[in-house]
Amino acid sequence: MLTITEQAMQEIEMNLDESDEPFLRIAIAGGGCSGFNYIFDFEQNKGEDDFEIGRVLVDSMSMQYLTGATVKFEDSLMGSQFIIDNPNAQTTCGCGSSFSV
Repeated sequence: MLTITEQAMQEIEMNLDESDEPFLRIAIAGGGCSGFNYIFDFEQNKGEDDFEIGRVLVDSMSMQYLTGATVKFEDSLMGSQFIIDNPNAQTTCGCGSSFSV
């Protein structure tokens, strides 16, 4: 299953409360410099095949690539961002937003 750290979940909750959307969707899409991209998007509705982790939704196809991964939130002088530590990724790009398996 996908793990979301406490700090990341707090940041997700805060962003959802500001957006008036009930869910955040984390998904995998083809593209990017390494083959697949991580997508974070606000979502209104839960799908039939969605996994629900708190207020986070992940579709079943994306979960195949995210099983065992951890979503973290980093707040530093360089900026704030969500980071996915994904043991399924064989290679990642320099910015960390795309990967290959």
